[in-house]
Amino acid sequence: MSIGNSPEDDHPSDDRLPEDSLTEDSPAADRPAEDRPSIGHVLRQARVDAGLTVDEISTSTRVRIPIVHAIEQDDFSRCGGDVYARGHIRTLARAVGIDPAPLIAQYDEGHGGRPPAPTPAAPLFEAERIRSEPRRPNWTAAMVAAIVAVIAFVGYTAFSGGDDSGGGQQVAEGSTPSKPAPKPTTSKPADPKPDPSDSAIAGVPRDKVTVKVDAADGRSWISVKDHNGRLLFDGLLQQGETKTFQDKKKIDLVLGDAGAIRLFVNGKQVENEFEPGQVERLSYTKGDPEVG
Repeated sequence: MSIGNSPEDDHPSDDRLPEDSLTEDSPAADRPAEDRPSIGHVLRQARVDAGLTVDEISTSTRVRIPIVHAIEQDDFSRCGGDVYARGHIRTLARAVGIDPAPLIAQYDEGHGGRPPAPTPAAPLFEAERIRSEPRRPNWTAAMVAAIVAVIAFVGYTAFSGGDDSGGGQQVAEGSTPSKPAPKPTTSKPADPKPDPSDSAIAGVPRDKVTVKVDAADGRSWISVKDHNGRLLFDGLLQQGETKTFQDKKKIDLVLGDAGAIRLFVNGKQVENEFEPGQVERLSYTKGDPEVG
């Protein structure tokens, strides 16, 4: 499974911090507000203590490298709002093995302690949307179909009138018209084709990648592309709605509110710990979800 990072935003990550940047081991929550280290400093120090690089943190948390760098420098402007900033802080803290609660409280103190307000996901990705050109009505085909329908109706009326007159003569002469016996059908009726959105998960083909998106816990904007980058869907998925997508190689997803989505890839549910309001970019192939 690959993670979609913007190439122009990526920066080389620092492997380790120098020894003189280490501070005391006392928890940030136990110090006075003026003596407490910043949120970014705590996360950076914990990452170094855990022996992890920024690249490794980005890979394990799916938080892009430029955002990890910005948070470690106490720059939360690239998070896209307070909701996403809290979600990134919580994810990074768990990844380096520290309690996220004191850092969230410290963030609230520094930002007015306001309750998280949901940020619309769709405007963040307005530039990524590829709008298809509206289809123009085919007036020529419609006109030809109308002419054929009129001719068929006139012909049917003419033949029906001739049959009615002949039938009237037979009845007048005393013969009783009988209906022809129906011919027995020997061919087996074709089974109705199942709806792809309902049957794709029940019997997924092995030579394709099948992704089912279920807005079980709330509505979310989603964008889906195939391996050629062709847009398969771009819009708002209401709560309770599901969409199923297939491609012979790869499916790329962008989830505006990943916490409201349940994913089924190749017939198996993908276990995740997405937070409400968290934005995720995901890619799946025929071998996903990976085992182990």
